[in-house]
Amino acid sequence: MTEVSGLEALHPGTLDCVHCGMCLTSCPTYQVTGRETSSPRGRVYLLRGVAEGEIPLAETLAEEAYLCLGCRACETACPSGVAFGSLLEQARSVVDRAGLRRGWAKRIEQFALRTVVPRPRVLHGLLGAVSVAQRLGLDRLVLPWLPRRWREMHGLLPRIPAASERRRLPEVTPAIGEQRGRVAFFEGCIMPEVFGAMNRATVRVLASQGFEVVVPAAQRCCGALQAHAGELELATELARANVIAFGQAGAQGDAPENAPGTASATAPATGFDAIVVNSAGCGAALRELDHWIGDEGAPLAGQVRDVCEFLDQVGMRGTPRPLSKRVAYDDPCHLIHAQGVADAPRRLLEAIPELELVAHQDPAGCCGAAGIYNLTHPEMSAAILAKKLDALEAARPAIIATGNPGCLMQLQAGAQSRGMNVRLAHPIELLAETL
Repeated sequence: MTEVSGLEALHPGTLDCVHCGMCLTSCPTYQVTGRETSSPRGRVYLLRGVAEGEIPLAETLAEEAYLCLGCRACETACPSGVAFGSLLEQARSVVDRAGLRRGWAKRIEQFALRTVVPRPRVLHGLLGAVSVAQRLGLDRLVLPWLPRRWREMHGLLPRIPAASERRRLPEVTPAIGEQRGRVAFFEGCIMPEVFGAMNRATVRVLASQGFEVVVPAAQRCCGALQAHAGELELATELARANVIAFGQAGAQGDAPENAPGTASATAPATGFDAIVVNSAGCGAALRELDHWIGDEGAPLAGQVRDVCEFLDQVGMRGTPRPLSKRVAYDDPCHLIHAQGVADAPRRLLEAIPELELVAHQDPAGCCGAAGIYNLTHPEMSAAILAKKLDALEAARPAIIATGNPGCLMQLQAGAQSRGMNVRLAHPIELLAETL
């Protein structure tokens, strides 16, 4: 085998694929294009060919590595257990180091993922300026003069809250009533700036359920977007910083041991009963820290729980108030496929009196957001989103609930473009309103 720099490590993983084709119907890009190279099976074959020196490391691999959304639906469908998400991240890293990605898409990614997203002050300042521009209408004033591509990007931008709503959470929120345990909350980078109300709702629900909530001040961006873009060195740097931050925060207090109704029946490895996350993409990344940085990431990774998964596991206290609404739940890809969590959010919603949980025809399909995919591949993203919106429209919900910020923004923009009279919400927000 002729080794290509960086791809030799990928080769063993490609051998797990038996080319059965079970993944084809679950792949969003294959469904749109019908091309074998744009399917998981085709991409694995392409990676294997490059690693073995049969196919050149060139534009074809670069194009397909980034045309993939990384939704990991193929992992759910695969009978052979191919770890496609990990293969994809490594492949993108190889493509990036080989200099095969150029142009505006690469420049947008580099600026956002290196300069803005992992730096809280820069992100806060930039989004603060956007918030002021939105409130003054300056964005609409200059919009007609912008290139078409920039106008499309503006349509995906959510309303940025005022600074008073973009404040950080308190480091410790005490449990309400009898304490059942102690959890850490992963605040995220985008979440406090755009979905601060959702973060506050999450902490409020956890506290109401008897959990002291610790928000480590030193926590960093989870690194998911960087890893998906091939920036593995930066992703691992952020991962190590989070291991230290949560480890130090956990050591500052005594986690209850064998407390009734907690997530674990033994002394927690991190000092917390769980590391709770309300963003599916962040949760998937944190759950796989040991894949990125080895054993040092295992204690934290092993205790990461999606907030709906955690609340479903420990059991809710109290009876929620009625919510007479028709709700369609849509599975975030990185919750159902990467974390294997599907039933817990539905059980929590079904427990709300008078709430009508309605199914739709494409709950586990990708919405086309995929981090910043809707910016770098707008045409493909729009084609994938259209199928999702067709299914949701047919279900006629008053509320669409989903557990990932990127999905919320993508579905909100799509619903607005179609004139759908529907509210987008995280399940935890609906719980907070009814407790």
